[in-house]
Amino acid sequence: MAYAATAELASPAAAPGVLVLQRALVWLVGASSAIVFIEPSPYEFVTLGAAVLFFATGLRLRLVFMPLLALLVLLNIGYSIGAIPLFGESDVFNWIMTSWYMAVTVAFFALVIADDTTARLDMLRRGLIVGGMIASLAAVAGYFHLVPGGHDLLTLYERARGTFKDPNVLGAYLILPALFTLQNVVTAHFAKAARNGLAFGVISLAILLAFSRAAWGGLILTSAFMLALMVLTSRSNTERSRIVVIAIVALIFGVLLVAVLMSSDSIAQMFHQRAALEESYDEGRFGRFGRHILGAKMALDLPFGIGPLQFHQYFPEDTHNSYLNAFMSGGWLSGICYPALIFLTVILGFRHLFVRVPWQGIYLAIFSAFLGTVGEAFVIDTDHWRHFWMMLGAIWGMIAAAQRYKATGRSVIAAATTRLSIGHPGVD
Repeated sequence: MAYAATAELASPAAAPGVLVLQRALVWLVGASSAIVFIEPSPYEFVTLGAAVLFFATGLRLRLVFMPLLALLVLLNIGYSIGAIPLFGESDVFNWIMTSWYMAVTVAFFALVIADDTTARLDMLRRGLIVGGMIASLAAVAGYFHLVPGGHDLLTLYERARGTFKDPNVLGAYLILPALFTLQNVVTAHFAKAARNGLAFGVISLAILLAFSRAAWGGLILTSAFMLALMVLTSRSNTERSRIVVIAIVALIFGVLLVAVLMSSDSIAQMFHQRAALEESYDEGRFGRFGRHILGAKMALDLPFGIGPLQFHQYFPEDTHNSYLNAFMSGGWLSGICYPALIFLTVILGFRHLFVRVPWQGIYLAIFSAFLGTVGEAFVIDTDHWRHFWMMLGAIWGMIAAAQRYKATGRSVIAAATTRLSIGHPGVD
């Protein structure tokens, strides 16, 4: 108890009213992240307002954040240099400004989560679940024509998109709220587990109706990865057994849900079409994967890249690969810094998986979802996905908090040992 209490006392002092407002804003940021079909979106305004308040009341910059900030700045300098000949084009200028904005949000989330970590993460988790439900209910209602005139607004090409512009982004966004609800299903008491089971079902249905192969695979793989980590980090055999049993039950219900939905001809037809490992646009010399190879060869001869949003000028479609897009948009500087940023985060993230902290469960969910998005970035452009940068910043904030938590624990143990030695001189 002294260990946890001392770590929490390391947070900066704030008036009770300010603390409540800060936590409420973190919740609101999480909830508003689901509404991004317009730009600027409510998420932008809420995040900006939260940033103003937090910076006004004090945020601490720690040494652990220096590599993160350096890579973010270098990444966007590369983008900006690559865009210099194209600044006359409004879409390119907006792309650059959005990239710098995303970098600022990473720093914001890292600094915010590093203090008052347990409470702020819990509010972010609650907000993201609410946001996930908003997006999911909108997607399901639109797909099944439950809202007058909503089908055209909430779907795209007969795929659910809810409060997002793109079904693929909807599916990817919903994975983290799904993981949070799944955690509650396997760990909470019956009433809370039942509520979260219903929420998990609704979110999973929305992911299915988005007909995004990456989101389907992402939900399955990240859920399995997170549950495996929960079993490994569990403190009791009873909890481990419960996780395994409920996971099996959830899998059975998921299979039954898919079977019921397949009775609809339209859903079955779209499902079989999207379930193919390769679509027609993936194949051939200029297909998705062919473009990756040709683009990589091209990038080796272009130190400054070709600039943002220019890849489709040379090939039939965009890169659909964030790592390649970094090279093409920002040249070698961005092309090196982007994967360095991602893989440094992944390496540090793995190193902190088994650190015993009060927020370990939330950490496992966010890191699992982040890892899934890192893999998805090889086949789709994730450069401006708000929830991706939110997760990146949150992971760095949790890493900083975990390091402080461990250091505080060592200090408590050392102080206790010193008092024991003083009280008992014969003890070595």
